Amino acid sequence: MLYEQIQESLQFIRQITDAQPPVGIILGTGLGDFTDIIQHKIEINYADIPHFPVSTVESHQGKLIFGQVDGKSVVVMSGRFHWYEGYSMRQVTFPVRVLKALGIETIVITNVSGSTNATILAGDLVFVRDHINMMPDNPLRGVHDARLGVRFPDMAHTYDKTLIQNGLAFCQKNQIRACTGVYVGFPGPNLETPAEYRFLNGIGGDLVGMSTVPEVLVAKHSNLKIVVLSIVSNQCFPPNIIQETTLESVIALAKATAPKLQAVIRHLLV
Repeated sequence: MLYEQIQESLQFIRQITDAQPPVGIILGTGLGDFTDIIQHKIEINYADIPHFPVSTVESHQGKLIFGQVDGKSVVVMSGRFHWYEGYSMRQVTFPVRVLKALGIETIVITNVSGSTNATILAGDLVFVRDHINMMPDNPLRGVHDARLGVRFPDMAHTYDKTLIQNGLAFCQKNQIRACTGVYVGFPGPNLETPAEYRFLNGIGGDLVGMSTVPEVLVAKHSNLKIVVLSIVSNQCFPPNIIQETTLESVIALAKATAPKLQAVIRHLLV
């Protein structure tokens, strides 16, 4: 059933464009302005694509956008889906399956996260080098279809080291604060408690957020090159510095930091 749904979505998109971009990009909270730099746009509303969920989160546009960035063909998800919205993990990650079917070979995933590492500050850019999955479900659970990937994907080498090193070198050259870190995926939608932040720091987590891990699991299952870029919106460790966080403050910081993220992505596309 999943494979057939992917094909139906693909057939609908192919009625609009025959583009086969090598790179797919997923934009996180507050990062929709990236679409302003896309040239020769073809936009498709998620609501029009068979079997696509519809984003319910503020600042997520809900469009699949084809076009070019600095001459490089891309397809961009302007808006993503989360388990806390009420979708199943298969629904959350369904667009990644469709991007694979469209022909992408590399996926760039962005997000906004909280820092559980005292040395990683708000406004920093973090290249995710590994993750810890604390989500309550797994998008690979269920009936196995060998057409989509192997039954037991090995996660030892999930994040592309060449892309990470390339991005870090660019940041150092351009005086952009950046580092690597371990991202912990929590279900949300509530933010974490001080005790949970201490726990996350203790198990080796540098960042915490409510997305990304399910998409990475399916991207790995689909044999894609993966790079994840996270903008730190707030510091959550040590607990005595925690301040109350709102969606508005997260979006504001993401928008302020977005130009640095855009510069890094453009460099990685070359």
